[in-house]
Amino acid sequence: MNYLPAPQQLRYLVTLAETQHFGRAAAACAVTQSTLSAGLIALERQLDAPILDRSLGKRVAFTPLGLDIVARARAALASLEALAEAASVARTPMSGPLRMGVIPTIGAFLLPRLMPALRHSFPNLRLYLHEDTTARCLDRLTANRLDLVLLALPCDCGAAVTLKVARDEFIAALPPGSPLSVLERVTPRQLSQERMLLLEDGHCLRDQALAICPPTRNDASDGYAATSLHTLVQMVASGLGTTLLPRLAVEAGVTSGADVTLRPLAGRGAWRTLGLAWRPDSPREQDYRALGRALGEVCGSDENARGSGGTSGQATPND
Repeated sequence: MNYLPAPQQLRYLVTLAETQHFGRAAAACAVTQSTLSAGLIALERQLDAPILDRSLGKRVAFTPLGLDIVARARAALASLEALAEAASVARTPMSGPLRMGVIPTIGAFLLPRLMPALRHSFPNLRLYLHEDTTARCLDRLTANRLDLVLLALPCDCGAAVTLKVARDEFIAALPPGSPLSVLERVTPRQLSQERMLLLEDGHCLRDQALAICPPTRNDASDGYAATSLHTLVQMVASGLGTTLLPRLAVEAGVTSGADVTLRPLAGRGAWRTLGLAWRPDSPREQDYRALGRALGEVCGSDENARGSGGTSGQATPND
């Protein structure tokens, strides 16, 4: 009969693969380093398989077979957690811990409105938040380190199920003295002829802004990029160029006190869509859809999130 590893041994293995350090892995698993090492040695003996390449001294290196076992261990732990989660959800929906990733261009502006609403509607829900870029949040989702992600669509979400929640229109932020400030609305073509200021690589808002307003000037950005929307606004106020801001951030006061002129962006596709993403076959799908409805109510524009059904695979662009 084949030996079945203990869940704790699999947790040691997966954590070591993630941290690439025995001490940090032991601390993450709340055990001593000797306990973690002994558990991994026992796992190798019981499986009769070399998982770690110990010829490299203290450096953490997995054998090719070890890497395959790590992937299978991660999937096995996810299945065990889903089993326990399914039972918990059946007993008390919208309760217990929920690990949600959120991107910076949404979190700081939506969460102050969202959290009180969730506490009121779902008092037994314990929401743990992790703010990071879209790609990193999705990586953590795949690795079962997050339960779902609040992000902006369209984006490549891989195999994740996505739910459109609300439309978030883009607004043009113009520097002092901009000739476009005399217009009631500006078009993407007009903005494309201006020097466009953007967030750093890794922020989906950068890619969305470039898709809507592809620059036509050689000095469109001069290589300068901001780390946050607040910094971006100050760069516009300094006369360095123009940018696109989500209405969500504008309504939250991101331009408060800054010498910038705001104008609605005209044309089809002049928005992003707020959405949720989670792993396929999650036992908490109904909880996530209830959370999506709450998000739509807080945003006040859930009726604009067309095609709000969940889809599997890469998110499709809006009209």
